[in-house]
Amino acid sequence: MKGWQFIVYLAALCLGCHAEDKPTPLVIWHGMGDTCCFFFSMGRIKKMVEERIPGIYVRSLMIGDNIIADEEHGYFGNVNSQVEEVCQKLASDPELQGGYHAMGFSQGGQFLRAVAERCPNPSMKNLVTLGGQHEGVFGLPSCPSSPSESRFCEYVRKLLNYGSYVSWIQDSLVQAQYWHDPLHEDDYRNNSIFLADINNEKVVNEEYRSNLKKLDNFVMVKFLKDSMVVPTESEWFGFYSPGQDKEILPLQQTELYLEDRLGLKEMDEAGKLQFVSVDGDHLEFSDEWFLQEIVDKYIT
Repeated sequence: MKGWQFIVYLAALCLGCHAEDKPTPLVIWHGMGDTCCFFFSMGRIKKMVEERIPGIYVRSLMIGDNIIADEEHGYFGNVNSQVEEVCQKLASDPELQGGYHAMGFSQGGQFLRAVAERCPNPSMKNLVTLGGQHEGVFGLPSCPSSPSESRFCEYVRKLLNYGSYVSWIQDSLVQAQYWHDPLHEDDYRNNSIFLADINNEKVVNEEYRSNLKKLDNFVMVKFLKDSMVVPTESEWFGFYSPGQDKEILPLQQTELYLEDRLGLKEMDEAGKLQFVSVDGDHLEFSDEWFLQEIVDKYIT
C-alpha cells in the first residue's frame, strides 16, 4: 500500500469512528399555542440540549410550510394527517436513519407516541413526554394570555362545548381528537378519530402494541400542579373511572393496563416505563431539572 493510500485508509477509519461516536439525534414536537422555533420555547430547548450534548442533531418539528401555519396546526387540522406528515419527514431525514430519541411537550407527547406506534422506521429509542395527555382531557380550564393565542383557545372551547364528537369537529379541531368524555364512553370510542385509535380502545392493533414495546424507555412527566390538563393523571395514563368524572384510576387499575391492550403492562414489568413528577404547573420546570433529570438520563 502506497503512502497516500495508507493516509486515506486511516482517514476513512477515523471518519467511521466519529460516525459511531456521534450522539443519538433528538426529535422535538411542541405543544398547543407554540411553534417549532420560538427562541423562548422550543428554540431555547433545542439550544440547551445542543450545549449539553456537543455534536447532537436536534430536529424541532414544524407542521406545515411556515411558523404561522405551524402555530395554527396546533389548534386546527387532522392529527392523523399531521402524524403522517411527521413520519414522512423523519423517514426522509438522513440524520435520523440510525434511530433517534423523541421529546414531546404537552399534546406533542401523545402525537409522538402515535409516531412510535405507527412509524417504526427510523426507530425511536427513548420517548419523553412532558405533560402529555395520554388518556385525553375532559376540560380546557385556562387559555394563554396573548391575544392571538387566547382567540384560538376560546374558539376551541366553544367548539368543544358544541359537540366534541360531531364528525366535522373531530376532523378539524385538534383538541377534540384527544377529548375523552368519561360520561359517554361509547361516544368516545366510536367517534374519536385519533386518541381512541392510538390507545387501542376500538380494536387491538397488534402493530401499535409491538412497535411501542420496541422503545428502550417511555418516560412520562407529570406536573403535580398542572392547571391545563384535566385530569392531571392523564399524563401518567390515569383517567376517570368510566361513567363518572370524580374517581380517578391510576394506570395500573385501568382496563388498558390490565388487558395490556397497548403493551404498557409488559413494558412496566420490563422496567421500560418511567414515571417522573415535577412540583409545578403545566410545563413549568427549571433548566437544572430538565438537564439533570431528562437530558442526562434519557437523551445522551
